Amino acid sequence: MSAIDYYKILGVDKKAGDAEIKKAYRKMAMKYHPDHTKGDKSAEEKFKQISEAYAVLSDKEKRKQYDTFGSSDFHQRYSQEDIFRNFDFGDIFKEFGFGGRGGGARFSFGGSPFGGRHRQPAQTKGSDLVYELALTLRDVATGVHKTIKFQHEGRSENISVKIPKGMITGKKVRISGKGERSAYGGQPGDLFIQSKVLPDPIFSANEYDLTVTREIRWSQSILGTKLAVPTLDGRELSLTIPPGTKHKTRMRLPGHGLPHMKGSQRGDLFVTIHVNSPKKLTKEQQNLVEKLADTGM
Repeated sequence: MSAIDYYKILGVDKKAGDAEIKKAYRKMAMKYHPDHTKGDKSAEEKFKQISEAYAVLSDKEKRKQYDTFGSSDFHQRYSQEDIFRNFDFGDIFKEFGFGGRGGGARFSFGGSPFGGRHRQPAQTKGSDLVYELALTLRDVATGVHKTIKFQHEGRSENISVKIPKGMITGKKVRISGKGERSAYGGQPGDLFIQSKVLPDPIFSANEYDLTVTREIRWSQSILGTKLAVPTLDGRELSLTIPPGTKHKTRMRLPGHGLPHMKGSQRGDLFVTIHVNSPKKLTKEQQNLVEKLADTGM
C-alpha cells in the first residue's frame, strides 16, 4: 500500500505539539464534518482521513510507533480497528461543538467508524538491547564471570554473565528474553553483551594477535642474545635474537596470542625489538668503536 503521511493530511509539521495537532484537526473537522458537507462523498472521504490521522497523532504510543517505523510498517502492525480502539470520538465531537448527526455518530469500541482494513497487528519480537562490557586482555585469555547492572523496563537489574575465552572487541554473547518487551504481543527481545577490550600496559592486541616490545643493547643486536618474553598467562618464553638484528625487527611466537571463541586455535605473539643505541659514549667506549671502525665495521 502507498505511504500515508498523517502530518501532511493535517497540515502540521512533524515536530508539532499536541495542542497544534488538535487545533489543526478541529479546523479541518469543522470544514469536512458530515453535518456541514451534506452528502459530499469526497468531503466524507477527507473527513475519514483527517480523523484517522488525528487518532494516530494524538496518541503518544501510536505516534511514536508511526514516527519510528514509518507508514508502511506501522500499518502492518496496526489495523484500522487498532487505530481507533479506545478513541472516543463522541467526546471529541462534543468538545468541538458538533451536534445533530455528527455529534451522535457511532464509533464502536475496538472497531473502525469507517470499515476498511482488517489486519491483525503483527506478532513482532521486541527490540534487542546491547550492553558494552569492558574486559582486560587477561579476561579475554582465560574467560571470566561478570555481574552486570543495566536498566531494563524502567528498573535496574543485575545479571551474572559467563564470558567465554576469546571474546575480543566487538564479539557478543546473547541472553535470551532480556531485551525490550514487544508492543504487539510477540516475544521480548534479547540482550547482547558486547566486548570492549581495555588497553594493556604491556601488550597491544590486534584481534587475536598480541604484540610486546622488548629492548636490547646495540652490542646485543650486533652479537646476538637471548630474551625473556612475558606471556599473558604469567610465563616467560626464551627468544633467541640472532646477530645483526635491526631496530624494529618483528619476531613471531606462534600460538601464544589470544584464544579464539570457538575451537582450539590461538593467535600469535609478536615481539618488536627496539635497539637501544647510546646517545653518549664514555671515552673507553668511543675508543673501542673507533677500533671497530678501523676493522671495517
